[in-house]
Amino acid sequence: MKAFRSFWLAFALLAILAGVLPPAASQTGPRPAGKFNPKLEPVAETKLLMEGLAHPNFRGMEKLLKQKPGDAQAWQFVRGQALLVGETANLLMLRPPRNPGQSPWMERATALRTQAVKLARAAGREDFAGCRAGLKDLAAACNRCHDSFKVPVRIVPFEEPVNKAEAGGKRRPEVRARDLGISANQGRRRDPS
Repeated sequence: MKAFRSFWLAFALLAILAGVLPPAASQTGPRPAGKFNPKLEPVAETKLLMEGLAHPNFRGMEKLLKQKPGDAQAWQFVRGQALLVGETANLLMLRPPRNPGQSPWMERATALRTQAVKLARAAGREDFAGCRAGLKDLAAACNRCHDSFKVPVRIVPFEEPVNKAEAGGKRRPEVRARDLGISANQGRRRDPS
């Protein structure tokens, strides 16, 4: 009886391999006409990415790393903020300038992502010294890009306010484009539509 069952099992397997029997039901469903490839296109201005993602996450890490975080949740938060800066770099790669500056843009965005990932790994290891050094390296990556594209913003980690009364005792004064005589539209990409 075992030999009979083994024969039919081997026959069924051979028939499937030869294509005589129909394939399994999971393989008979309708097949998609083609692979869907969505078009990746930027929807927000670069300035919004900086003000809404990069800057707040950088400042959040800076605040948490003024002294060694005391619990795992704080370390996870630093790690998450570093990864969000890294993802911001990915978003920056979707919007390179439409001129010869594309190559430096991609190099700088890649460097930003690399530094952010290094910082996230240091936070994952709860390496306080590594995180502080990583935040300084991240700021340097930001500043290299700003220098390359003549953005009048400097990122300086762990800098004390110039004048605590001027900063309200809590925050350092921030340099804004309007303070430097730059128009609100300068440096923005034009909407192609």
